[in-house]
Amino acid sequence: MQLKRVVVTGLGALTPIGNDVSSYWEALLAGKSGAAEIQQFDASLFKTHFACELKGFNVEDHMDKKEGRKLDQFSQYAVVTATEAIADSGIMESNPNCDRIGVVWGSGVGGLKTFQDEAENFFAGDGTPRFNPFFIPKMIADIASGHISIKFGLRGPNYVTVSACASSTNAIIDAFNLIRLGKADAIVTGGSEAAVNQMGMGGFNALKALSTRNDAPLTASRPFDLDRDGFVLGEGSGALILEELEHALKRGAKIYAEVAGGGMSGDAYHMTAPHPEGIGARNTMLAALEDAEMTADQIDYVNVHGTSTPLGDIAEVKAIQAVFGEHAYNINISSTKSMTGHLLGAAGAIEAIACVLSVKNDIVPPTINHFTDDPELDTKLNFTFNTAQKRTVNVALSNTFGFGGHNTSVIVKKYA
Repeated sequence: MQLKRVVVTGLGALTPIGNDVSSYWEALLAGKSGAAEIQQFDASLFKTHFACELKGFNVEDHMDKKEGRKLDQFSQYAVVTATEAIADSGIMESNPNCDRIGVVWGSGVGGLKTFQDEAENFFAGDGTPRFNPFFIPKMIADIASGHISIKFGLRGPNYVTVSACASSTNAIIDAFNLIRLGKADAIVTGGSEAAVNQMGMGGFNALKALSTRNDAPLTASRPFDLDRDGFVLGEGSGALILEELEHALKRGAKIYAEVAGGGMSGDAYHMTAPHPEGIGARNTMLAALEDAEMTADQIDYVNVHGTSTPLGDIAEVKAIQAVFGEHAYNINISSTKSMTGHLLGAAGAIEAIACVLSVKNDIVPPTINHFTDDPELDTKLNFTFNTAQKRTVNVALSNTFGFGGHNTSVIVKKYA
């Protein structure tokens, strides 16, 4: 069958460096760090005292207080960014067939704060099982897509993908496939996460996954730097409206970029560590290129997973060199996690947005906080250290990898 073309017609973002798309993009290009001492709880007894939290976000600016209390933070973030993306696209103003518009969302953790609160209340009591009737509906990861669909009356395919830090890229790829196979006219896709709480910080500290640079949080996320010591936990959400090309053209939609292809793979190696040679990362990038019917030398920019962990950064660079060969020296590589921190299941969504805007505006956001070269990494590669770089970006590739060996890559290109 003839596959349909899929384009991006709307964007929404809620990040540690900006509470909408324009402020997020401006902060990325300025090289702004979102890391600071944690405000949501007293983290002084934890090994890590800082994170990339949202700043100045008040849910009551976006929804009724009573309604907001029925949603965990990750669902609140999802609804807020989906609302921005839908408004940006103008799709609901064209009297669409809502039976053919769906929601495919991603979250790696779901309602962790809700689970924590209910457990605390139960164990602080007399043992009588008293639980909030919204406990389960607030906690389950799939509820985010449900809330978006209910708010806008979207009756197409509706579900949430869960693949740790690859979750929202998996969601984007699924949305892309549903549309190009003719199963939907448009999909609201992306991901959200709200794990900056005691359980989230404690769990990742126990794994020794987080940076403990408590004396300098602004520079703690330093992908590819010799002195990197772990990732910085972030929170927030990103949303994209993917739409079948003819459907978008018929209603006169603005088009940011075209989705060209997606790839997925498994490491089959370790519960939390990447394959040391980056085999899974290599395979997912190759799969994305094959799906897009592109060759490696067509890629201009790779937004890497680049979490700032000692093993992960090296494995990903090895994979990039295996896939791109000599062309690896012609591409820009950057990790926007150096600014936003790691949004776990929402990382792929906000990084896909960065790729879309890079393609649209011909500029690559930087990898900030680089101080010392790592001798294990090829210094001839262009990691876009510390300063955004202008260049023609016809095609961009975004990588996200998750615990369990889940690997995903999505490719976006200029629409023509």
